[in-house]
Amino acid sequence: MTSQLKDVVEMYTDGACDPNPGVGGWAAILISPKHNHQRRELSGGEPRSTNNRMELTAAIMGLKALKRPCRVRVHTDSQYLQKAFTAGWLAKWQRNGWLTAARKPVENQDLWRALLELAAIHQIEWRWVMGHASDPLNERCDELAVQARRKVASEQRRSNGEDYSTGLSHTRRPYRLR
Repeated sequence: MTSQLKDVVEMYTDGACDPNPGVGGWAAILISPKHNHQRRELSGGEPRSTNNRMELTAAIMGLKALKRPCRVRVHTDSQYLQKAFTAGWLAKWQRNGWLTAARKPVENQDLWRALLELAAIHQIEWRWVMGHASDPLNERCDELAVQARRKVASEQRRSNGEDYSTGLSHTRRPYRLR
């Protein structure tokens, strides 16, 4: 199957969480050189997450957005994500019944399993890029992930009755008629 894949997609991913664990955001940028470098930006967030969960979610959502099997070059600043595939961590975890070398359950199994299913559809090259090192697309991805995180945090504060700009509560005391 993979030898027949002609479409190549460049995918940049990033996750953000502040604090960690805390409110998280993820982003993926998909670029299709075949289609005049058409670019698609995706992002989202969760009220309770971790950096690693957001990194994995970014890769999952980017791969889910592909309409057919492709050759994909995933650019990530997450060594956790990149090395799981390139250093054989995932294969070891699966052989060990999803236990680490220390015999503890692998964290984020739900996301790793989803990512493995999607990775089986595509031919993926996992590339590590240094974060915050002037790679324009990595920087844009970081910006989108942080924006998504901030949006979720703002929505959380509003739903809790707080003014996100001042932190003051909007709950009012009942007026008494005199």
